[in-house]
Amino acid sequence: MNVVIIGCGVVGAAIAYELSLVKGLKITVCDCQPPAQASTGAALGVLMGAISQKIKGKAWQMRQTSIQRYETLIPELEALTGRKIPFNRQGILSLGLAEENLAAWEKLVEIRHSQGWHLEIWDTAKLQNICPQVDCEKITGAVYSPQDRQLDPTALTLALVEAAQQNGVTFKFGVTVLDASTSTSEFCYQLETTEGKITADWFVIAAGLGSTPLTAKLNQTIDIRPVLGQALQMRVGHPLGNPDFQPAITGNDVHIVPVGGGDYWVGATVEFPSNGDEIPPNQELLESVRKQVIAFCPELSTAKIIRTWSGLRPRPEGRPAPVIGKLSGFSNILLATGHYRNGVLLAPATAYAIREMIISQGMGTRDWGLGTGTKD
Repeated sequence: MNVVIIGCGVVGAAIAYELSLVKGLKITVCDCQPPAQASTGAALGVLMGAISQKIKGKAWQMRQTSIQRYETLIPELEALTGRKIPFNRQGILSLGLAEENLAAWEKLVEIRHSQGWHLEIWDTAKLQNICPQVDCEKITGAVYSPQDRQLDPTALTLALVEAAQQNGVTFKFGVTVLDASTSTSEFCYQLETTEGKITADWFVIAAGLGSTPLTAKLNQTIDIRPVLGQALQMRVGHPLGNPDFQPAITGNDVHIVPVGGGDYWVGATVEFPSNGDEIPPNQELLESVRKQVIAFCPELSTAKIIRTWSGLRPRPEGRPAPVIGKLSGFSNILLATGHYRNGVLLAPATAYAIREMIISQGMGTRDWGLGTGTKD
């Protein structure tokens, strides 16, 4: 059975790899640019699972599935490809500001405990003792999530592509979809591309912002709008605080991410388009992010800015993110797009969801164990 995936950011690559573990599928991935460009290449890779405020339903279930899958996926990919994927297992520390509600955090700790996850509330003394780099009088404590993670999204995506290739997936980069051919029976049988026609039994649209023009060709436009994020890499030259304990630190929607060698990724801004889809990066907003992290960790005031970058996040208009499921009016076009700020976090769970849809509808329903990482 032929499956064509359009888009090779982290979501498209994760779907390709997960489907490559299923027998009997011939998988092709197309993208108009190389892998891990666009929003994936700009992401900080902070996986906020247990520490997120999502506590039930699909939103929590997908987070939980992904965080659990990453524990097996990273070593699996490293063994298959010989690539090193930077994966910070030292957790996420969320800084509490004075105006935040401690009772709400205590309730979350309880809920997570009942779900089998661990969170700790730290007072200022414990925070000062364990993370002395955090020195801000507005911070009244912190919540530490030892089971949440951070990873390098580009390294992950390239490893997913290489592992999927080893499993027989074909990747076509520099290929743009021009048009789609549909029959009257809600079935898309081929795509017209810059490299000729591609026919398939299933088409998976995982193209982020590119999903809007693509679905427009099928007269079922999914409206996904860009939201700009800017980030910077700061070099202190040595680890902040305890060199043996370097969690990702987050506070007031700003992340400080250790990436080794005394370097830190810092971000990100959230910038909406003012008119049309054009969003020129706002330097003042990036500077306010820099000032915020210096307020948290004053030592960053002497850090050198090595580079700055930005990316556009795909945010669905008028509906919750992400958009996963059948494209309205079609029986064989699946959407896995519009993840907004959680593409890296939700990629494994999205890949599972797409795999289940294809297996249950296209190959006969069967009991399929999640995440074994092997063909069976």
